Parts: sequence; C-alpha cells; structure tokens
Amino acid sequence: MGLKIRKGDMVMVIAGDDKGKTGRVLSVDESKNRVIIEKVNFVKRHTRARSQNQQGGILEKEAPVHISNVMLFDPKAGRGVRVGVKVAKDGKRERISRATGDVISKE
Repeated sequence: MGLKIRKGDMVMVIAGDDKGKTGRVLSVDESKNRVIIEKVNFVKRHTRARSQNQQGGILEKEAPVHISNVMLFDPKAGRGVRVGVKVAKDGKRERISRATGDVISKE
C-alpha cells in the first residue's frame, strides 16, 4: 500500500518530543515507514576531521520520524487531518482532507 504522505507535504508531529511542531517533508523512506521533516527532530552528530579541507565538529541535522507520528497539516482546518483517497470521474486518484473534504494539492 502506498503512503498517504509525500515529499513536499506540510505535516504536524502528533507524538514524541517534537509534538505540535509543523514542517515540510524533505524525504520519505517507504521501506522503513519513516519521514524526515524540515527543522524537526534535530540530533547532534560528532564528526572527526577526515582530511585537511574537511573540518570536524558537531553537526546538527534532522533525524527520521516514524510515519505514524505525523499527520498531514491542513491550513484550512488549522490542525493535522486524516487523509482519504477519492477517485475522480476521469479515473485519477486524489487525496482529500477528512476534516474539510477539500482536495489536497500536489506540491
């Protein structure tokens, strides 16, 4: 089954340390059911200098979040919403917000 959250979607974190934060999805890992969200779930990575031009130090980057801990953010509803799939008359499948019934645009 395909995932209902895609790269570029605005999502809201509903569980964990970053609960309540919203951000744009940077990448989706379907095999592990995880997403990386912009400016959410930062971790620190200590790196050693490997060569003369690469300097070591502490890097901060986003870590993956399990897909069950995020919901699609609907600006009209102002909160995270469940996602449904509706088949249009021409046979195309569209994602819809269960709260408002509006079609969610592809970005």
